[in-house]
Amino acid sequence: VQLVESGGGLVQPGGSLRLSCQVSGFSLSSSRMDWVRQAPGKEVEWVSTILSTGDTLYADSAKGRFTIARDGAKNTLYLQLNGLKSEDTAMYYCRRLRDRGQGTQVTVSS
Repeated sequence: VQLVESGGGLVQPGGSLRLSCQVSGFSLSSSRMDWVRQAPGKEVEWVSTILSTGDTLYADSAKGRFTIARDGAKNTLYLQLNGLKSEDTAMYYCRRLRDRGQGTQVTVSS
């Protein structure tokens, strides 16, 4: 199992980013996948989930701003981040069960 995140960066408040998670070693479309994040000095926070059925779930902090999606043919999970706020600054990880990648840093600052 391998998960590799990318797409993070520095963005101004109100900006957008699309995070990607390239996976291998399992079927993305058959798996529940999560995005979680961790800000410095804080605990890991769940952000969003996509179930094997395609149903999606969002933390209150993400509802209306973030969108989780997957492309089974590309073995890639996505998280579209819109309307970013300074409090969204964190390392973002994709996760399957207890496995997660190395993360991609999102920094929201003017």
